[in-house]
Amino acid sequence: MPARRIVPNVQSEALEESAEFYALLGLERVMDHGWIVTLASPSAPTAQISVMTADATAPVTPDMSIEVDDVDAAYAAMRDSGAEIVHPLRDEEWGVRRFFVRDPNGRVVNVLGHR
Repeated sequence: MPARRIVPNVQSEALEESAEFYALLGLERVMDHGWIVTLASPSAPTAQISVMTADATAPVTPDMSIEVDDVDAAYAAMRDSGAEIVHPLRDEEWGVRRFFVRDPNGRVVNVLGHR
């Protein structure tokens, strides 16, 4: 199950200001749900950063997101390893299937796949 992209998630109460800041570095807005804005490089679209106030559908805000080819296989691997699942595997209304898992350093990772 190869990773397709890894995106840092920056928690912020200033989404618009953050989007404008990263635009100065050449990133363009590719997603905006009001509580999360994702910006990407036009020349390397998998080079991204997400800025969010808080995750609107989960109990915690993840520190990073990792998109994988097979989110169900990733979930099974994490569950079978005994890793702490912070948010269960589920389909979100905006077209992703995802779960959150805590890494050995305490960071929360949003593992997702697009449907």
